[in-house]
Order: sequence, then structure tokens, then C-alpha cells
Amino acid sequence: MVTANKETVSSAVRSFDVSVGEGKFEVFARVFELGPDCLVILWGGTRPHVGAIGMAQVRPSLRDPKKRAATSSVFSFVGHKEDIVAKMMSEELAKRLGRNTIVAAGIHWDDLTDAEIKIITKLCQSILEEIAKKFNVLFS
Repeated sequence: MVTANKETVSSAVRSFDVSVGEGKFEVFARVFELGPDCLVILWGGTRPHVGAIGMAQVRPSLRDPKKRAATSSVFSFVGHKEDIVAKMMSEELAKRLGRNTIVAAGIHWDDLTDAEIKIITKLCQSILEEIAKKFNVLFS
């Protein structure tokens, strides 16, 4: 049997939830501080799932080493489009938080129009802003 000290686990892993909505659309995120790193699970729609994972490593900017930048990799399951959101969010959060960051995203609504995709993308940007604010308040 494997056991863990609850104090050690709870102090090393903390989390919070964020959600934003507009009209019939709502996007959710559960954000974890895993020691020095950040993990975001992002979902929404009629069939939450994992469609893509963005993984960003914080590093000094090549243009100005005094500023933060991020290098990322993205993995997507065939037919999924969440890679754009996973990449954008993981890179931006890594830069803002100064932590290696993973975003696992799965958002699905049937038969979306281009205008509706823009709304959902805007909601994901709002989620990013809320995560950055809340993370810095809670964990910095």
C-alpha cells in the first residue's frame, strides 16, 4: 500500500476554478499549482473531453533576457482544433506566471459558425486573464 503525508500533498498542490460565459456558451477551467508548475484543465460545451495539450516552458526572452518568454509544444488528437487555444494559453500563462505550464483543452459544440468560434476563443482569452490574476493573488 502507498500512503502520502496529507500536509505535504496539500501544501504542494493547490487549485481553483474559473468560468466565463456569453450567451449559450460557457467555458470552465480548473487550475492547479503543482509545486513550481501550473496545470490547467479547460473544457466547455456539450461534450467535454481532451482534444489537445499545450506544454510551455518559461525561459528568458531571446530579445531581452530580462523579460520572460516561453517555448511550447502542442499535441492534438486527430480532428480536434483545441491546439490553438492550448498553445496560446500555455505560452501566455508560462510567461505571466514564470512557471512551466500545461493546458489540457477539450471544448465541443456541434455545428459552430465562424462567429461562434470567435466568441469561444474570446471566452478562452478571458479565462486566461482570470487565471493569471487569480493565480498571482493566491500563489505568488
